[in-house]
Amino acid sequence: MKTVYFIRHAKSSWSDLDLMDHDRPLNKRGLRDAPFMAKILKGKGVKVDLIYSSTANRALTTAKYFIEELGLTSKQLILESEIYEAWEGTILKLVKNTPNEAQTILVFGHNPTFTSIANFYSSEYIPNLPTCGIVKVECDIESWSSFSKSSGVLTEFHYPKQYFH
Repeated sequence: MKTVYFIRHAKSSWSDLDLMDHDRPLNKRGLRDAPFMAKILKGKGVKVDLIYSSTANRALTTAKYFIEELGLTSKQLILESEIYEAWEGTILKLVKNTPNEAQTILVFGHNPTFTSIANFYSSEYIPNLPTCGIVKVECDIESWSSFSKSSGVLTEFHYPKQYFH
């Protein structure tokens, strides 16, 4: 069994319009939501072997909150510039190339791609994966090379507004 958590970056700031999109930081809500959602995963007892993150500031900052909360090391983090503005196929290829020793991975990235990926595995339509939303996809496969649109099922879907009203 292989497990992937696809995690959209937390809410980003638009306060400095001179910043390149890639460099935008998290805003106040994002700085609240990222550590909170990391605690949600920790509370579920998730054991992570490997993390892939977009190099965009908002995604990497979100990933770092999860690394800290889950007691992981920076050695478990792989920065992938191709996640930024990636198509679904690029993300699936990345997962397919994961070393087989890893059982559970986290992938931090962006919409609209992550909403599309969530819908590949969901039995119900998901109109939008909110910022800092998490979808868990479980795959009954031995090798990551078998990971595909049809190999997994979405078993959990979490997002901050489920907890903050």
